[in-house]
Amino acid sequence: MKIIMLGAPGAGKGTQAKKIAAKYEIPHISTGDIFRANIKNGTELGKKAKTYMDQGLLVPDELVVDLVVDRVNQEDCSNGYVLDGFPRTIPQAESLKKALASMGQEMDYAINVEVPDENIIHRMSGRRACVDCGSTYHLEYAPTKEEDICDNCGGSLILRDDDKPETVKKRLDVYHEQTQPLIDYYANEGILRDVDGTIDINDVFAEIVKVLGE
Repeated sequence: MKIIMLGAPGAGKGTQAKKIAAKYEIPHISTGDIFRANIKNGTELGKKAKTYMDQGLLVPDELVVDLVVDRVNQEDCSNGYVLDGFPRTIPQAESLKKALASMGQEMDYAINVEVPDENIIHRMSGRRACVDCGSTYHLEYAPTKEEDICDNCGGSLILRDDDKPETVKKRLDVYHEQTQPLIDYYANEGILRDVDGTIDINDVFAEIVKVLGE
């Protein structure tokens, strides 16, 4: 079972990807993890990726696809995998399709976790992080026992820059511009499945399991 997770930043697709991976015993694959593993292991692909990252440049699509294809060809992916954070653009999706087709493979599902922008801004702007130990909380969904004090270490809590409403809004604008077209792409491919990401995390997962089957 080969699955692509789609959804805006903060929609909860990473959380759902981990739950899918655990239930179906398939790897959860994120491009960030692939980059880190290849760089750490000093692979040829890792060295190439590092030259771009060290200059603060985006890793070219062709190289990202090579890294992903290399990962999905590993033994633990023989029963499938969940791709999280890739593809992000139509060219990446087309390159992935072509690379998989050359191996006689294709994706089975693209699951889109749908959450309106205003919900995401509300969710993310309520997050707080401890300056000392990095523990994260939410003013509404996971508050601390004492206001603005970390339950774990007693450190102060802050609203991180990337969780500020204006930053989240910018990230959502980029998402809609670059990644939203993927939703149409996979709808045309006939593998898109939408799930409501505004409900409880466990209910979202139950909806995904209905799509994938027990």
